[in-house]
Amino acid sequence: MRDSDSSDLEPDNSRPLQPVISEETQDLIMSSDNDTVHAPPAHLAARFYKSSSYRRKSSAASSRRNSLSSHHSSRSSRSAHGGPYSTHIAQHLRRASIIETRKARLADRAAHAEQVRLRAAMAKAAPRTSTTSEERALAAQQAREKFLAQVAANCAEEVKRAKRVAEDTREKKAAEHLKLREDMLERLAEAERRRSLLQQSQRRPRTSTLPSVEEKKVVPKTWKPRNDAEAARTIQRAWRSRKRRRVVTEFLGLGLTLENIQKMSFEDVSGLLSRDNVLDSTSRLLGLYGLQGDAADSPSENAAVRTFLSTFLVLGHPAQVLSKDGEQEKDLLEKARNLLILFDPLLTSFSLSPSSAQLESLAEAYASFQTAFTAWKDHDSSVLLDTMLAQFVELDAIWQSVKNDKDGHVADDYREGIQHNQTLLLVRLKRLAGADRAMKMIKEAIRKSRKARGKKRPPGDVRPRAASFPSADATPPSLTPIEASVSDAAADTLAHRRAAPLLPDNRTIMHELAINKEYRIDTKPKTDMRENVIREVSETMRLGLESDFGDIFVIAMAETIREKLLGLVVPGKSLHALISESLDTAMIADQVKMGAFSYQQFFSFMNSLLPKICAPVRDADVKALAEDQTDDPIERLARLNYVIDLLSIDHANFSLQMNAPLLLREATGYEQRCFANVYGSDTLVRTSQWWTRAKKKTEEEMARRSNGSSSTPTARVTPDKIYMQGLVDLAIGVGEVQEADLPETLELDLARLKRMRTDVVRVLVISAILLTAKNLMRRDVRSQWKEQAQRMWDLPFHDPQAFVGAIESRYALPPTTKTQLSGTIERILLDGRNRQVTHPVVKVLLHKITTHVYNRLAASSADERVKGASTASQVLSSGGLPEFVVHIGALVDELQKVAESDREAHGKWYDGIIEAVKREEASGF
Repeated sequence: MRDSDSSDLEPDNSRPLQPVISEETQDLIMSSDNDTVHAPPAHLAARFYKSSSYRRKSSAASSRRNSLSSHHSSRSSRSAHGGPYSTHIAQHLRRASIIETRKARLADRAAHAEQVRLRAAMAKAAPRTSTTSEERALAAQQAREKFLAQVAANCAEEVKRAKRVAEDTREKKAAEHLKLREDMLERLAEAERRRSLLQQSQRRPRTSTLPSVEEKKVVPKTWKPRNDAEAARTIQRAWRSRKRRRVVTEFLGLGLTLENIQKMSFEDVSGLLSRDNVLDSTSRLLGLYGLQGDAADSPSENAAVRTFLSTFLVLGHPAQVLSKDGEQEKDLLEKARNLLILFDPLLTSFSLSPSSAQLESLAEAYASFQTAFTAWKDHDSSVLLDTMLAQFVELDAIWQSVKNDKDGHVADDYREGIQHNQTLLLVRLKRLAGADRAMKMIKEAIRKSRKARGKKRPPGDVRPRAASFPSADATPPSLTPIEASVSDAAADTLAHRRAAPLLPDNRTIMHELAINKEYRIDTKPKTDMRENVIREVSETMRLGLESDFGDIFVIAMAETIREKLLGLVVPGKSLHALISESLDTAMIADQVKMGAFSYQQFFSFMNSLLPKICAPVRDADVKALAEDQTDDPIERLARLNYVIDLLSIDHANFSLQMNAPLLLREATGYEQRCFANVYGSDTLVRTSQWWTRAKKKTEEEMARRSNGSSSTPTARVTPDKIYMQGLVDLAIGVGEVQEADLPETLELDLARLKRMRTDVVRVLVISAILLTAKNLMRRDVRSQWKEQAQRMWDLPFHDPQAFVGAIESRYALPPTTKTQLSGTIERILLDGRNRQVTHPVVKVLLHKITTHVYNRLAASSADERVKGASTASQVLSSGGLPEFVVHIGALVDELQKVAESDREAHGKWYDGIIEAVKREEASGF
């Protein structure tokens, strides 16, 4: 019922309340039999009729307070004062209201259901987009791949174990099958033998119990061929059977079985397989089964025989034959095993002719093994060839360095050992590669080595045109500092005139010349910093001219240039007089005071003078200086000073070249005098501490090697071993060389030791990366990846992807391998940047390098040195350093020269330290 209808039914308080009764209700009342309605007793009325004060709880549309029956009942109760008639009407009204409410509720539910149905129909009719389904499919695919990758990673070890178990099971079954076949064939052979014996024996005729009149003589039945062709075939068959039996019997008599081979040593097996009777018997056996041609004496057939015999060597001693356990080696072992499995039954049943199927299977197995053996041999022989060539070249380099030493008899000590080792290597190379190819490879390798080790001659003629020939007692000229030619006030301004010294001092030059007879002062650092040097000199000159000592600065510059130029010409010659007169200091000072000094005339004189003095290789620099017409005289003076410095270096190098033999005689005495002048009688504290540390480490190492036995020669701690141990500790390492740890006797080698350590760090990083890549890719660690190592040498340590790219440029990397390799490279490069050793591969490589260098330096005899040099390539290649055999060899040679020069010059100081250490140990005990 609407609210408006209910509002109309509200009682009006202005008049008495009258009950409003509908027509239906009135008809119902009028139809009653009794006109009078009697009210029930009070106690019954209380039970059937609720009190007017009772109120139902509020509900939705069915609340009596909001219904029409409520209004009627309330009004009727107020008017009838709770009579039975009003109560009866209220019941009918309430029933009608409840029915109407339920109808409305059902209508609302039907409307809601219709709306739901319409929405479902609209959703069903709407076009579906594929974005959601594609996203779900992509997510499902990614989840599937992730799950599969996880399963593969978790089950990788299980798969390997399953494969290993399957392989063992297969080998066991094959062995059992082979044994069963052998037993069966033995039984068949025994049965055949008994049958042939029974057929050959004559049967005894039965004797009759009845006496015979005439005893008949039993004549054995003889077989007669029907014709000559059948007789010939029978004879040929018997001859072939006998020949086959003899060949197989002869081979079996050699005792070539896998059990016997495994019981013998590797050297005995090698000697057995190389005998002529073994080769001949095997050749006839292979020819019997069609595995060898008719020309049994040809080189190819002999190689085939040796290849077949290699099956016994490979299966009997795999550890000695195979250098590693790779996929190629496993395949070779499997095919060798299959070949022997098919070959053994033919030997046990030699009286029977093998079937065509057996011969075909044997031929296929033999061809498969021969292919695998050839591939393995080619790969392994290439590595062996490279290793032996490197050994041969190293021995040649040693001979080239000592062959001219006649006074110390070093050449005589080395000659015999080098020739013996080179002869052995030559025989092995010829056996592997052939005589012609081996000689060609040796000549090419030696040519490249000597070219690389040859004198580094600069391009062009480096002899100065006005060069003089110094006397025997002359020393290389040193540049006079400009500060010595000016006053003290100007010297403070010019304290930083040069970024670096132009020429080293005489002691450094003599020291470097004693280590390297071909030492020359390097001009590369100065040419690389050309613009920086010119700019710094220009700024210094500009500051000097702008100061209060500008006139003095000009005079000092002229005096410095004059002294430099006079040092480049021969005294008493025309050029010497020309320079002295034209660049007279007093004349230039007067011109500066009067303001008559002309830069243009000064530069014109220099442009005409320098081409007469310089070497032909500097003509381009001098020409560029003359063509430079810059208006700024300061910059032109700086460029002039730079060119004169280059001419001074050329002149000093020419003087070294001319006087090197004479200077070398006095190198040791000169160093002793200089060292005595610097330290005098002072105690060499750092050298004593360095010697003590080296002695302690050497004693520990010798005790570890000899297992506590001090009587063996290798366990004796000698001064040579102590010195070499200390020198190796300084040169081989990853950290920076601290001056506090450097002995006074090696202070001139500080830059050299720093350079060596930097090179060692780079060698360790590159070798560790290449070794990890080889292991991940299942490659031979002895194979040389020189191209990749050369590319990595110049790469910075902060770019791991560049190192990965260097490997990918030659070899394809699977995604998993690339990810694993990238992580390893990052850790290795982190060690390289921090100059530390934390990665296990880097630790192992550092130990191998240190041990190898020490063993070669501590060799006490010529035989030990030759042996160390000849086996260096093999040791370093097997240790994962095949790309840096030459580099480490050069490092050993340089350290050996440093040690010889140092001990010759400072021998008496070392003797004093040794005696002092002995006295301390004696007093301590």
